[in-house]
Amino acid sequence: MTKEEYYKIVAEMETLPSGGITYKKINGKEYAYYQWREAGKQHSRRTKGEELEILTKQIKRRKELQNLIKDMEIKVEKMIEPAYQFHCAVRIGKELERFVKPVSKWMKRNCYQHLHDYVYGDIHDRVYILYGLRRTGKTTLIRQLISEMDAKMRNQTVFIQIQDSKTLDDVNQDLKYLEANGYQYVFIDEVTLLDDFIEGAALFSDVFAASGMKIVLSGTDSLGFMFTEEEELYDRCIMSHTTFIPYREFERVLGIVGIDDYIRYGGTMSLSGKYYNDSSTIFATKKSTDEYVDSAIARNIQHSLKNYQYEGHFRSLRELYEKNELTNAINRIVEDINHRFTIEVLTRDFNSNDLRISAKNMRKDRKKPTDILDRIDIAKVNETLKSLLEIRDKAEQSVEIQDVHRLEIKEYLDLLDLTVEIESRWMSDYNRKETRTVFSQPGMRYSQAEALIKSLMQDEKFRDMSLEERKWVTERILDEIKGRMMEDIVLLETKLSKSDCEVFRLQFAIGEFDMVVFHEKEGNCEIYEIKHSMEVVPEQCRHLLNDQKCKDTEFRYGPITGKYVIYRGPTTELKDIEEDVTENVMYLNVEEYLKGLIFC
Repeated sequence: MTKEEYYKIVAEMETLPSGGITYKKINGKEYAYYQWREAGKQHSRRTKGEELEILTKQIKRRKELQNLIKDMEIKVEKMIEPAYQFHCAVRIGKELERFVKPVSKWMKRNCYQHLHDYVYGDIHDRVYILYGLRRTGKTTLIRQLISEMDAKMRNQTVFIQIQDSKTLDDVNQDLKYLEANGYQYVFIDEVTLLDDFIEGAALFSDVFAASGMKIVLSGTDSLGFMFTEEEELYDRCIMSHTTFIPYREFERVLGIVGIDDYIRYGGTMSLSGKYYNDSSTIFATKKSTDEYVDSAIARNIQHSLKNYQYEGHFRSLRELYEKNELTNAINRIVEDINHRFTIEVLTRDFNSNDLRISAKNMRKDRKKPTDILDRIDIAKVNETLKSLLEIRDKAEQSVEIQDVHRLEIKEYLDLLDLTVEIESRWMSDYNRKETRTVFSQPGMRYSQAEALIKSLMQDEKFRDMSLEERKWVTERILDEIKGRMMEDIVLLETKLSKSDCEVFRLQFAIGEFDMVVFHEKEGNCEIYEIKHSMEVVPEQCRHLLNDQKCKDTEFRYGPITGKYVIYRGPTTELKDIEEDVTENVMYLNVEEYLKGLIFC
């Protein structure tokens, strides 16, 4: 039997029904039942007449083919497994089937369809690049695709795992052998670990893809792929990035519902959920978060720069690299961005009028009234925290980092799709525009901010506060951080989904609109408040209903077509807010709003 005949038998067998026919006597009459297993569960249904006859023949044929395949198993394995010794870690045949089977039932990321279209589509002379930071689902996507192939296609498929010691020549030799033996679908994981990958990547497109192979390259070294796209694989590759995981995908793929869980853990596919894997949560602790920043981000940047054009892209970072401080500097700048974020939250939110409202509500609490907020010097707490944040940052410095270093590292963070700038505009000064940095992986930011606040609250300057008071202040600050992060998430996802609009915060002399969506082509806009609250409170609408603010906004950005408050409660409409106000404001549930955004 030839390999082709063997594959034909396997393909035929997979089209036939599994299971068997059983017979039961009920009230003296015999009835036939078709029984089979599917997704680990036993199923049974009654069958009769022509269907029973057809099923009986098909099941008999399947068993004949199964016995034939079993008899030939050893011989076929010898045909499939060559005497040739692979240079790289290669999975084919039964080993490949075992490798992909565990993920076959997992939910798929949105970018799965792009990968599917490349492998099954009429695309030639191009390679497909699947890249992104660690734990964002790249290898899982490949395994899921292979698991759904039919027997014939899977037997023409190979998965290659690259190790540090391998070279492009090792991969070239293996691919030549695989091509000669009929393999058409090649998936190469962590390909950027090859030191000479960037300089020689054209091998994959110009030699193997050009001859008919479908080549999928994946890896965590996002910058390496970007450099390659600019040079060796220019116009001969299709790029698909996995780093950004929006809320709607986080909920759908992991089966976890709620903006607060997304704030705490969003950014990777590692959180255990109903629909995904059971690995540990990367952003559960400060230690695991720091390890992720180091391995997934800092070393990513350093590896790419080291292997590209004799390190020519280091530019101002060369001195830090030569002192073996580049990774440390990247880590510190990521933390510094988060420190500045925390300081801004303390300045903007922790001193807000909400504290006075909270103090009043806590005094009147029916179950546990307390005057804790009347006894805490909030201004002093705020200044102390800010001071400690800045001192802590300086104390950890071992190499002086200049602004030019910060700018270059921030440039690479932007290229990794890790950071996005959200614009703030001022109504009083059209030329004044500032930005604030938003991380596309919210769990990383929250973990570092949470650990920072908790450690600061143990400082001796807070020891004259009771444990209950320290705990309350900590929780209060973290709640403010969640509120600010929810605002950032809404701004970020709205900006990325509405590429034909301008999305920004709009500042007034007093107060602001948390978000404005300006439709330049239509000449109109929508205005939003974003609140980390589950309650509808008329006070939340005061800026949206301010006549002067709305007139000024319409003068610059056209008619206001909608006024919204995005919050954590149910979607509803607030009507007749005050006796002299008849305008309505729509309250939108934040999860529903984010799930309604469409990303191209």
